[in-house]
Amino acid sequence: MGYDWLNIIQDWLYPPTCLLCGAGGPPGRDLCASCAEALPWIDSACGSCGRALPAPADAPCGSCQVEPPPFDACHAAFRYEEPIRHLIRGIKYGRRHAAGRLLGQLVAHRLGNLVPPPEMILPVPLHRSRHRERGFNQSVEIARHLSRSFRIPLDLHAVIRHRPTLPQVRLTADQRTKNVRGAFSLRQPITARHVAIFDDVVTTGATAGAIAELLRREGVERIEVWAVARA
Repeated sequence: MGYDWLNIIQDWLYPPTCLLCGAGGPPGRDLCASCAEALPWIDSACGSCGRALPAPADAPCGSCQVEPPPFDACHAAFRYEEPIRHLIRGIKYGRRHAAGRLLGQLVAHRLGNLVPPPEMILPVPLHRSRHRERGFNQSVEIARHLSRSFRIPLDLHAVIRHRPTLPQVRLTADQRTKNVRGAFSLRQPITARHVAIFDDVVTTGATAGAIAELLRREGVERIEVWAVARA
């Protein structure tokens, strides 16, 4: 009940305002109904890699049938298009933490029906030099809202990025795979048997795949990838 009153007081002091158009938002959410409806939601996707599909399919996409990813499933709420790209870049480079809260709420809304739920959410870690430079990890900030919404523990310590890597954005698919190969390691054992790796954007799946291979060697039985957007 205390948490409800906190939200009520916060909404009274700082009325929700749509981060995209400036109109009033519903209680507790900085997004108006019109802008929410216009977002690039993924309605149908490959259950293995999360790529958007034109229609529902019972089998994985052709690429996953030829070369299955190292994780069991990928779930993304949106296509990586505007205005989702704007919101992600807003928290990642502009420190707009309100955008991170909104994205966490939207992803929780889309993924709320997944069963069974994972035992742990593991945000993709930054290397310590990148974390010092940026001051925070955008994937962690968004995942905090998922952790609270689903009441699933957030693990920020088990997996580390022990060597710096190049930004993936300008690399080819092969270069992305080589860039993150061997970049992650375990700092402590993982006892969860069902884990969700969380990233803000999944493009080729190379980063999540590198972590998934590490978790698989640790004995994790089911590995999902959760993301705000799929490029």
